[in-house]
Amino acid sequence: MIRGLYASGWSMIANNRKMDVIANNLANVNTTGYKKDSVIFESFPDLLAQRVNDYRSASNPSGRIGTMQLSSDVGEIFTYYQQGQLISTDNILDFAINDEGNSFFTVIETAPDGTVVRELYTRDGSFAINSQGILVTKEGYPVMGENGLIILQDRDFTVERDGTVIQDGTVIGRLLIRSFANTETLRKVGSNMVERTDETQEQAFNGEVLQGYLEQSNVNIIKEMVDMITVLRAYEANQKILQTHDDTLSRAVNDVGKV
Repeated sequence: MIRGLYASGWSMIANNRKMDVIANNLANVNTTGYKKDSVIFESFPDLLAQRVNDYRSASNPSGRIGTMQLSSDVGEIFTYYQQGQLISTDNILDFAINDEGNSFFTVIETAPDGTVVRELYTRDGSFAINSQGILVTKEGYPVMGENGLIILQDRDFTVERDGTVIQDGTVIGRLLIRSFANTETLRKVGSNMVERTDETQEQAFNGEVLQGYLEQSNVNIIKEMVDMITVLRAYEANQKILQTHDDTLSRAVNDVGKV
């Protein structure tokens, strides 16, 4: 019965975390280039259902507490990097990458003294030009070219499908597009950006850069709403089970214990 309390309570915690992920997906349904997250459940760790430093008898060699099946826990938060729908904006500073969803614009995070802190990646191509003429993201992160920063004199420029930036007939540079073979190793860092890890492997870029387009999020709002209802019902069911166990224990203590 005690294990039943743990199983129900832990399932409620797991479903609550899944609800947070779903709510975040719905909140970012209109965020340019956003990639949806999904919760992957795993079995409740067997170790937590065993007696700690207890004697394992011949009748119970494993030391397990009871025979009730274990509950589930959040194993990982998985991000789906499939490409979202591309929409035309006719804005010269809007860009989209047309590929399988595994390529990203490269930006840098800098310290106050201008030192590069780290390299970040984003699918959000809604850029701007700052006061120094540098191509930047909406948050102000400089967008990188293959040979350094992209510096423009004005808004009159074009970008070829291979990322080449041309202004007044002169090649300014080429957008630095990073493509990764195993996007599951990337880590979200906020501001709609990701960073690579030690396991991330880079590959050749085989897509194209489209000027005047933006990539929508890959969130399916109908599916997210259905998942939200399913999680809510699962949470309520575990809540009722928890209450039933609590009532049973209360009777055992207050009624049976009097005999």
